[in-house]
Amino acid sequence: MVSESMTEKQIIVTLDVMLAKRKMRSKELSQRIGISVQNVSLLKSGKVKGIRFQTLAKICEVLDCQPGDIITFE
Repeated sequence: MVSESMTEKQIIVTLDVMLAKRKMRSKELSQRIGISVQNVSLLKSGKVKGIRFQTLAKICEVLDCQPGDIITFE
């Protein structure tokens, strides 16, 4: 049985905030990490079901950040 408080929490993607802090556009990020602009847009909007650790590592390397800077659990 899942408690009610657990069902209310969710993963929040703040990739758009980090891109703004780094003054980088989605197109540049997509080129540097090797995924399509459409996939970056899906990541930014939080409409993905998962992300590969390899992709997350590339994003963090390019944006000079930690995974917790772009993904939170609220």
